[in-house]
Amino acid sequence: MRFSPQLEQGRLLVRYKRFLADIETDSGELLTIHCPNTGSMLNCMMPGGRVWFSRSNDPKRKLPGTWEISETPQGRLACINTGRANTLVDEALRAGLISELTGFTALKREVAYGQEKSRVDFRLEYPDGYLYLEVKSVTLGFDGSSVAAFPDAVTQRGARHLRELATLAREGVRAVLLYCVNLTGIDAVRPAQEIDPAYAAALREAIDAGVQILAYGAQLTSEEIFIDRRLQVHGLD
Repeated sequence: MRFSPQLEQGRLLVRYKRFLADIETDSGELLTIHCPNTGSMLNCMMPGGRVWFSRSNDPKRKLPGTWEISETPQGRLACINTGRANTLVDEALRAGLISELTGFTALKREVAYGQEKSRVDFRLEYPDGYLYLEVKSVTLGFDGSSVAAFPDAVTQRGARHLRELATLAREGVRAVLLYCVNLTGIDAVRPAQEIDPAYAAALREAIDAGVQILAYGAQLTSEEIFIDRRLQVHGLD
């Protein structure tokens, strides 16, 4: 996926009220932009850090700018727009780049399912039945480590999705969780037990129920982003 129009650059001043951020562009313009991320963004929102943002020409938008990428203190690039993960996975699925999920005959997004009235990111149709796929965007990294972690904040919603997938798996339906790692310099991902032990426990229960866990990494620049490799998943024992 190429960013179009081209992203603009600036420096982060402050993120506040979760969905807002004040930045100063390279030309000295002060802007309030939309922050499309509900997490803590632990290593992605350092004041003074470099950011890239898209700008919409839609006159109906209150905030034309959307925060897309951060440079982390480790010098990595992180796509903090969590909505991009599903787009990347959609592109990769249709291109046959996720080897474990090829051969489907139809793809639907945001399908209602489950006892807790969730919506799954993707439902893939195969000749022998459906596959339910949930995608999580990963941006949390650490100094001196090539292993990313999820989540970066307590996520009851994420645990609910795992319960829904586990229920499907117990019923004999194929259920998959895919971590889309939108952070450069990463070789593997693990559950962030130290941040959300309840999520880590739900992940282990989902695996025991038969949910398949995958992780793929994205190649990221300020011009484009695309899934390009499979990653290891640690901490599942």
